[in-house]
Amino acid sequence: MAISDQLTERIHQTKQNNTHGFFDKIKTKKWVKDLYETLFLPQDDNTEDQLKRNFEAFQETLSDLINTVTGDKIITEKQVDRFFEALPQLYDQLVLDAKSILEFDPAADSLEEVYLAYPGFFATYVYRISHQLWSQEVKILPRVISEYAHSKTGIDIHPGATIGKSFFIDHGTGIVIGETTVIGNNVKIYQGVTLGALNVSKEKAHQKRHPNIEDDVIIYSGATILGGETTIGRESIIGGNVWITQDVPANSLVYHKSEIKIKDNSSLPESLTFVI
Repeated sequence: MAISDQLTERIHQTKQNNTHGFFDKIKTKKWVKDLYETLFLPQDDNTEDQLKRNFEAFQETLSDLINTVTGDKIITEKQVDRFFEALPQLYDQLVLDAKSILEFDPAADSLEEVYLAYPGFFATYVYRISHQLWSQEVKILPRVISEYAHSKTGIDIHPGATIGKSFFIDHGTGIVIGETTVIGNNVKIYQGVTLGALNVSKEKAHQKRHPNIEDDVIIYSGATILGGETTIGRESIIGGNVWITQDVPANSLVYHKSEIKIKDNSSLPESLTFVI
């Protein structure tokens, strides 16, 4: 059945009326991936001249992406300059993140292994570059960049979140960190952790909705911490599977106690003898 002229006209009109231009998502993902490899992974040609050429290409691609959104070459040039002026500091922060993983994960043998194989580090890298663009008030692009890491790693970090130095994600799958979350230095987070909002109404979109995690906190797998007024005090340990919607004082241990029974399985309760 042929597509009606009415439908194609409506789609065309909608696209023409978009507030922001659409940019190439494939080009965006390639830019994120290639920048990561240039910063952290060995390549066939590692000379300084080749690195300079790589960064010139990255600048050109970022300029194309931002210009699609802004439609203003002068604004675009300023945004690109700001990003690459910040890149040395971002690189130093990411090296600290990688060293934190190497120091605290017994399974990590080298920085090279972290760079090559750790999804938590890749998600942190994507967060830091997308957060830089977010802080520059570049529209849409930081969200698309952050969703690339989400799709690759299962780790969802909003680019608006604030995360301090030496951030350590272990395993990572299922982690969600909301837009107004504030995380201090030397924080360690395990898989399945949610730092979310208590209220998701649209009226509160511009309010502080997500928790504050102070320095040197450890949050174990499955923990859920909600609310913009919720603060986890420094050097606290949050155990697995807890649900927190109130402040936790510094140097606290929070844990969920469950009862586990072990018995012979020769005679199971009727409710457990089922087949799927």
